[in-house]
Amino acid sequence: MNLSVPAQPYKIVEIFRYSLLAALLLSLNVYPFREMFAATAPVKSSVPPMTLSQVVDTLVARNVERARDLESYRGQRTYTLVYHGFPGDLRATMAVDVNYEAPDTKEFKVTSESGPRFLVDRVLKRLVKTETDAQRDATRKAVDLNEKNYNFSDLEYESAADGCSYVVTVEPRKPNKYLYRGKIWINDRDFAVCRIQAQPAKNPSFWITSTSIAQTYEKVGEFWLPQKNKSVSNIRLGGRATLTIQYQDYKLLAQHAVPTHALLSSATAGR
Repeated sequence: MNLSVPAQPYKIVEIFRYSLLAALLLSLNVYPFREMFAATAPVKSSVPPMTLSQVVDTLVARNVERARDLESYRGQRTYTLVYHGFPGDLRATMAVDVNYEAPDTKEFKVTSESGPRFLVDRVLKRLVKTETDAQRDATRKAVDLNEKNYNFSDLEYESAADGCSYVVTVEPRKPNKYLYRGKIWINDRDFAVCRIQAQPAKNPSFWITSTSIAQTYEKVGEFWLPQKNKSVSNIRLGGRATLTIQYQDYKLLAQHAVPTHALLSSATAGR
């Protein structure tokens, strides 16, 4: 008789699977961006230099350009999953090499892994497979950060040293588990999302009471790529699962120049 996965751990894995898949997919609906925290506290201004519609229109247009012009890159990721709760503490890690080819191909190669086999296979590797599947055109269009999928409101302006000066509230137009609600920080020079603080638009499972996501980005050449994702899910039984994805060692293999002046000129006209 094969008893390779005990019954109780398997139930915990199912809880992990639903919460962490939703958290990871939130990182797929934002194209090349970046975030770095300001060295000093931002100073709020009651009058943003641009209106909400100008900021959103420029953000969406620049995202389309960056997605179009980013042809290929390589990078590395480290996935770390930590669970505290019943029946005990657990930890698993996995390192992968990533190769992206426009428009919709991502290849992953696992280079190292550690921790319980059922966590590595049923959670971490499943996350990678889900991201690969989510590269399909139909899925990407359904989660793009634009006015078709989101409502934008409550524009604030914070003069930040790192340029992440615009703060906007986003609300999904439909309760899709791949979308999120929360706040985004937008760089005032490149009009790229710098940081996301959010939660899933739809609870992925009855067993999850809440999930919070913090996503940051870094600028690589003319493109903005994920830097770090940390998602924390509180389990109804009292435990907590934390998934951290660290992105590093990007290498741009091919790219087009991004013509920023035309978009910026048209977006700021009539201010």
